[in-house]
Amino acid sequence: MIGQAIPRLEDRRLVLGQGRYTDDINEPGQAYAAFLRSPHAHACIAAIDTEAARTAPGVLAVLTASDYLADGCKPIRHAANPPDANDVSQPWFRNTVDGFLFQGGHMPLAHGKVRHVGEAVAMVIAESPAQARDAAELVQVDYDPLDAVVRADDALRDGAPRLWDGAPGNVAFREQCGDRAAARAILARADHRISREFRISRVVNCQMEPRSAIGLYDGARGSCTLVSGSQGVVRLRISLADALDMPPAQVRVVCPDVGGGFGPRTAIYAEQVAVVWAARRVGRPVKWTGDRSEAFVSDYQGRDQLIRASMGLSRDGRILAIDYDWFGNLGAHTVAFVSMGNGSRVISSVYDIPASSVLVTAVLTNTVPTSPYRGAGRPEAMHVIERLLDIAARELRIDRVEIRRRNLIRREQLPYRNPMGLTYDSGDFAGNLDQAIALADWHGFEERRRASLARGRLRGIGVANYIESPVGAARERIELTVLPDGTVDLVAGTQSQGQGHATTFAQVLASQLGVPLASIRLRTGDTAFVSAGGGTHSDRSMRLVGTLLVQAAAQLIETGTEAALDMLSADAVRFEEGCFVTADGARRATLFELAARIARDGLPSDRSIRVLSAVGDFTGRLPAYPTGAAVCELEIDPDTGTVELLDYTSVDDVGRPINPLVVEGQVHGGLAQGIGQALSEAYYVDQASGQVLSGSYMDYGVPRAGAVPALRIAMTEDPTHGNPLGVKGGGESGITPATAVIFNALADALRGVTDDEIPMPATPAVVWEILHPAGRP
Repeated sequence: MIGQAIPRLEDRRLVLGQGRYTDDINEPGQAYAAFLRSPHAHACIAAIDTEAARTAPGVLAVLTASDYLADGCKPIRHAANPPDANDVSQPWFRNTVDGFLFQGGHMPLAHGKVRHVGEAVAMVIAESPAQARDAAELVQVDYDPLDAVVRADDALRDGAPRLWDGAPGNVAFREQCGDRAAARAILARADHRISREFRISRVVNCQMEPRSAIGLYDGARGSCTLVSGSQGVVRLRISLADALDMPPAQVRVVCPDVGGGFGPRTAIYAEQVAVVWAARRVGRPVKWTGDRSEAFVSDYQGRDQLIRASMGLSRDGRILAIDYDWFGNLGAHTVAFVSMGNGSRVISSVYDIPASSVLVTAVLTNTVPTSPYRGAGRPEAMHVIERLLDIAARELRIDRVEIRRRNLIRREQLPYRNPMGLTYDSGDFAGNLDQAIALADWHGFEERRRASLARGRLRGIGVANYIESPVGAARERIELTVLPDGTVDLVAGTQSQGQGHATTFAQVLASQLGVPLASIRLRTGDTAFVSAGGGTHSDRSMRLVGTLLVQAAAQLIETGTEAALDMLSADAVRFEEGCFVTADGARRATLFELAARIARDGLPSDRSIRVLSAVGDFTGRLPAYPTGAAVCELEIDPDTGTVELLDYTSVDDVGRPINPLVVEGQVHGGLAQGIGQALSEAYYVDQASGQVLSGSYMDYGVPRAGAVPALRIAMTEDPTHGNPLGVKGGGESGITPATAVIFNALADALRGVTDDEIPMPATPAVVWEILHPAGRP
């Protein structure tokens, strides 16, 4: 079954509208929540008057931060600093330059101060959603507005408003990665040096399903339940139990179907904590479903990194050193440092660079908190180095493909330890580049450019290589049970938000056990039976769960062999195609027949064991490095600044593809998000007031289907031995090189027009301004 392009087993239910999302769920007697949100980016809360709201029709309670603290609850403590990429016993950032690392508590309702537009200040519980919303508008808040700061570099300037007492100068931490002294010494004597500043724009997480949450409390048992879409229930249970000061065993988290994750649904949200606390307080289930306007000012957002980069090269285009200053905009709360950690590890990409250095600075601003967003740091790192290489090629007058070839890590150098401590075990970097160039007909481009010029269009082509560093949560667990009714029950700590786990996990298990796909039942997303696991993010699910499936299946067969010898009265049996067969082939027993026998009589070695089962549990790292190359061809209409993507080639080494159809779908989806960030998804915030200027889909350019060009996708496989299935990961392949290759193509189309770095996103207005300085026609 492994390697077969099987249509997803879960799709029929979903396309028929039989999905069950959080907002589809209603509990008996439930009340409804609405939040009053701050209109200010930064202000002290002088007073809150809730009297009018409390007496409004249908209102059960009006709650503030004072009530939350009075009930003994605590600020949310986000696991912002993830485990290290190599040593999971250590946090990623642990050797900070200034000796401190700030991780502030995140109150579900603002206490004393609001720090971004849209931060929740008060919560109304009422009999209906409309009554809750109407009453929330009656809450009166006396604000003392403060100056706001929304860009990372502005937040570091002298005199910038201070967000948190524990973060001097609005810095959560600074950490030096790599040998800066060595890198700068080499840069100083390099034949050629280039320096540029790259603003990686902020993006909104445009999930199809708006966020929703239901809180329940069982007074008799003293336990609570959260029902809400997420990317991992175990992490949410830990955070929720801590915030409500309850034992984790008394907290249950349930995740039904999820309409999109992409990273920002990994960490817990203020509203998820608030509805459970409110349910405990009012004694009824409490439900909240956000609208799109709320999402634009409260859903965690992505990217927003400022990178000042220098590259030193020899005259023949060899990269000698790179040195970066990387500023990550955390927003108002320290939700995640992941993007800076991931990006800093792969700044040298697939190139053999003697010295690399990056100073990471995590900055607090008056904006919505940021979190990992698909790729989480890798697309940012690829964007910078691939743009620098194109600039270097132009200035040194070296062909863009040739300058890459001269610097690629050669196969004979593998395993290769990059300057930041990651060891690449496999990857045909030159082969990927060559295949992408050939598939895209790179050498026939100039003829196509001339044809475009004849039509009054500017045509460009770009190339980019990439590598990823899948890390993510370091713990995963599965439980396998063979049931007498002909079902194999699989419980996994990771969970799907569209990745096709029910199909791909079943393919792996069917290949190991020889049972039909239809017999395998995957259960995830409920801490009532999921005891451990890291959830889905960072290309981790198949890498870890696939490994555990192979191991647990082997355990299951070993246990089954003992039972089969007894059941078949044999001295030896072999396992094939889901059956245990005697040496002479005369007698056989299926896994399900053995399960029935064990359920009745127990195992021969221990009659108290009445279940044929196995457990797989892992803590640590299973490194793998997906890699590839992309080529993009596009055209600009000089009269409007409109950019049309004409052709896109992607060559991806995801390791062994369990299901090529699923992998291709992941590449398509990632590319669509990369196109959006590159060309249209502009999240604008007024730099003086902090007010959001693109707070709806009327103002925010999510790419439509017409923006996605014809895709030419090829999968290669350079084996990794880091896991038994040879999996590297395919969930982020499409997005990782996307902005880099699109901007390289844009710069090529605009050659001779500007040498300045093109702002991101390159909307028609941005491109038109480049082509028509000062508004000249």
